[in-house]
Amino acid sequence: MKDRSKIIFGNEISKRVYKKALKSKTKNIKKFGDDTAADYKICLKKNPVIGDSLFVSDVLLNDEKSEEKFDIEKGVIVGNIRMGFGHYRISMAMASAAKALGYKPYWMDLNGYPQTTCTKLISSQNKLYSLGSRLSKNPIFNKIVWEPLNYEGFRKLSYNAVDQKNAELMAPVYKNVPKDIPVVGTHVWPAQAAVHAGMKYVVNAIPDNWPMALHLAEGSIHTVQCRNSYMGYRILNGFNKNKVCNSMPKDSLVYTGHYIDHELVSNIERDCEQRISRKKNDKPMRFLLTIGGAGAQQEIFITIIKELLPKVREKKVTLLVNVGDYENVWQSILREIPHMRGVIVEHFNDWNKTVEFSEQLLDENKEIFGIHSFCHKNIFEAVYCTNLLMRGTDVIITKPSELAFYPVPKLFIRRVGKHEMWGAIHSSEVGDGTLECRDIPHTIQMINLFLEDEQLLIDMCENIKMNKKIGLYDGAYNVIKLAMGMKQ
Repeated sequence: MKDRSKIIFGNEISKRVYKKALKSKTKNIKKFGDDTAADYKICLKKNPVIGDSLFVSDVLLNDEKSEEKFDIEKGVIVGNIRMGFGHYRISMAMASAAKALGYKPYWMDLNGYPQTTCTKLISSQNKLYSLGSRLSKNPIFNKIVWEPLNYEGFRKLSYNAVDQKNAELMAPVYKNVPKDIPVVGTHVWPAQAAVHAGMKYVVNAIPDNWPMALHLAEGSIHTVQCRNSYMGYRILNGFNKNKVCNSMPKDSLVYTGHYIDHELVSNIERDCEQRISRKKNDKPMRFLLTIGGAGAQQEIFITIIKELLPKVREKKVTLLVNVGDYENVWQSILREIPHMRGVIVEHFNDWNKTVEFSEQLLDENKEIFGIHSFCHKNIFEAVYCTNLLMRGTDVIITKPSELAFYPVPKLFIRRVGKHEMWGAIHSSEVGDGTLECRDIPHTIQMINLFLEDEQLLIDMCENIKMNKKIGLYDGAYNVIKLAMGMKQ
């Protein structure tokens, strides 16, 4: 097996960096163990939340009897990790597209096998990243540590060299997975691990719009959502400071468009027309506030809700608030704004009721008032809740992470990591989102613009419909077609 920490796309890694990579792997072996010789049995079970809607089966590592066998002909593994919500969201888009195209998606969460070195390592990194996201609220930490790390630190080839060496420890989870089943990694680690494990057909679906060496998994086909990303990755721009890098081969990088669920893409025209109709008929404007996977937007949410509460009481605004699986965030909001209790409807840990409410949002004859909050302990429900609600929403208020690419009007609040900046830039350029509002006054200004301006929301809806016509939102379909086409 090629040592992917020594040379990356023809770019030789220094002995010093390679030694650092070896040292990092040794350190992690001491901390988390080495299960290279382990023989993890595979158990396939229908996913209890998205098993019916998206045809998803979970790939589990245990000795239980499988409910089914791998579909070698039509199966595709969606390899992912729970690190924030974005990677799960991309995975759901891939599963949705796979189902729509007649394939069978298998869900493989590399952060879901606590008995393995793989999950122990990923879980440790996830805790650090979540902590950093929350600490980034401190402007000094954000300026000195967090933004430089997420912008330039992860951009270096040296970072990828270390990651690749550690990803060797993740490969054992694929040991008993049939090697002919394509793998779509929605985070680089599942893609790297799949390559190290000898999986034959691997696609690395890169998120965001800021090229970084962090996302490289040589040996796979890399896909990107934006033309800007394509150019940056093709020449590995800035990956070795000011030095010119050897380019990625053209067959290792593909522009696909945005990774979006079939259920959202196929209903773009209808959903946009309903938004336009609500605006023209002076119906309450529906804002959906979604918290990120690290739970770092609490203070901004509180300020927005305080600002909009009078308009909620006047039935000029309807608020939908999805706090994911962070009930503590919602309780903190309640403590800060106790006088909003009279207009609140809580939808907590009752998935059937959440689905039912999302269907009511799509009923043109039904008006929705008040503040509706959503919280689900189950991670699938926590993430997919936003997907269900966004179809009947007028504007999503979100940081410019993976939701920046979704076909719904968006108001971007302050980023969490400088790399996210480019998601807002791209969205504003294609006309389906605002600029990034980096402070509260600009956020409130933009909210009022949506409420008072007759054309802003309508223009975004028209842009979304136009973007669909040119295939901008077809990325998930294209990734699945690419992965399955590798077998031919």
